[in-house]
Amino acid sequence: MIKCKFHLQHSAGRHAGPQYYTRDMKTLLNAKDKEELIARLQGVRPTSMRLWGKMSAHQMVCHLSDGFKMYMGLKPVSPASLPYPRSLLKWVALWTPIPWPTGFNTAPELDQHVGGTQPVQFDNDLRELQRLVDNFTRQPRGFQWQAHPHFGKMSEKEWMRLGYLHMDHHLRQFGA
Repeated sequence: MIKCKFHLQHSAGRHAGPQYYTRDMKTLLNAKDKEELIARLQGVRPTSMRLWGKMSAHQMVCHLSDGFKMYMGLKPVSPASLPYPRSLLKWVALWTPIPWPTGFNTAPELDQHVGGTQPVQFDNDLRELQRLVDNFTRQPRGFQWQAHPHFGKMSEKEWMRLGYLHMDHHLRQFGA
């Protein structure tokens, strides 16, 4: 787990910095966090019902695979145009201690209703996702980090946090 500390100081009623507190931040850098996600993934079935969104459980498995392919430079994705700085979006998405909101538009290349990989056979697609997660977390790494379409350049620590959060978000979508 990544420990994240913030410190807030008030000087003459003015904000002078973040307040110290420690919050455990789950990440794929931690083997136990990875094992937890894989165990939750094993609970997903083709018939699992979504709690929000449009994807089926099988489409979600392929969407996550597409995400890991993008992370490792195996699936090109065009940069998104944003009305705010990428660094701000990245910080909020990765380090604020709140669950991701539902309904965020994904890149068309990862959207299962547009350009994402279409489901074929659930058990094979599930094994492919697990293989991609293993490749993503393997050391030494056999790929180069690419720029994220929303967040831009990212460190290994940031990629591993994103990988955890993206899987967690979609597993929660299906009650897993």
